Amino acid sequence: MNAELASLTERARIHAALGDPARLAIVDALTLGDASPGEIAHTLEMPTNLVAHHVKVLTDAGLVVKGRSEGDRRRTYLRLRPETLAALATPRLSGIGRVVFVCTHNSARSQLAAALWKQRTNGAVASAGTKPAVRVHPRAVAVAHRHHLDLDPTGTAHVTDVVRGDDLVIAVCDNAHEELAGPVRPRLHWSVPDPVRVDTDEAFEAAYADLADRVDRLAPAVLPGGPR
Repeated sequence: MNAELASLTERARIHAALGDPARLAIVDALTLGDASPGEIAHTLEMPTNLVAHHVKVLTDAGLVVKGRSEGDRRRTYLRLRPETLAALATPRLSGIGRVVFVCTHNSARSQLAAALWKQRTNGAVASAGTKPAVRVHPRAVAVAHRHHLDLDPTGTAHVTDVVRGDDLVIAVCDNAHEELAGPVRPRLHWSVPDPVRVDTDEAFEAAYADLADRVDRLAPAVLPGGPR
């Protein structure tokens, strides 16, 4: 079994252990503090034999450990293992130099995505287009200004002039994802609707919100600290 498959198997096992409302309630109860099985039964109004069953499943999955009380040695306390829950986080992407966002004209979505990445992570980033426009769309400049993003209104570029071998290339439009191949083939694809087609402030705000959410989800997989 290779490492990736082993990781998937382990994560699936943890998800399965959490896939019962009662077990999830026990994990929630242990999130901020330890408790004895009897205290869990009392808090959740659950029969002790049922608590024992669920605790065994959680223990076998590595989510919970038991320890004897240093006071009354007959008493057992349950403690959550946060490192096991952390294994459910987004898998990390390795070997990443920069993040490069690509769309068709490099005039809106890729520009906003790059500016967001820079703002949220301070990581190395660039943007490019398959058919770059002369300048950034005015509404993209405006939405960037409203959200305090650093965006150069004249800084468009072609993918062949920007992309390097160790870049994580992300296509933020369907056309770029479908057109690009070879050494600049996007590793990820974000199907963000083109705000230029609608050409309203609301459409650009929607694109900004979509990209901001995706940037925040990607950051932990690329950078140790994730979003700042």
